[in-house]
Amino acid sequence: MTEATRGDTTGGSARRRPGALAAEVLSALVRAGKALTPAEVLERLDSAGARSYSAVVTTLTRLHEKDAVTRVKDGRAYRYSAMADPSALVAWRMARLLDAEADHAPVLTRFVRGLSPADEAVLRGLLADDGD
Repeated sequence: MTEATRGDTTGGSARRRPGALAAEVLSALVRAGKALTPAEVLERLDSAGARSYSAVVTTLTRLHEKDAVTRVKDGRAYRYSAMADPSALVAWRMARLLDAEADHAPVLTRFVRGLSPADEAVLRGLLADDGD
């Protein structure tokens, strides 16, 4: 049995979408409002998904590398605190994907054309906002 399928009672190999665990971990840290060890983060995650301590540690380490969390040494472990909410992580990912393309115009054009009318209205509002 692999890490991806452990805990899956459907017999399939359902995987969470990319970034889902990172978003869950960030949400747990934000809700806690204090620094947590990886074990404490694991305790606060939804028990319905298949997760391991090592997956949480790896996710926290990657979030730290992305400056989404801070960490301080506490004995043999680290305690992690959120520097941003999950939406900041998604925005960071979007910017990273955009940076992978030399010409941003076609990517942004396709992105905007794919937005729902409600999301397009939000984007137009944000672009019209002069920062006041």
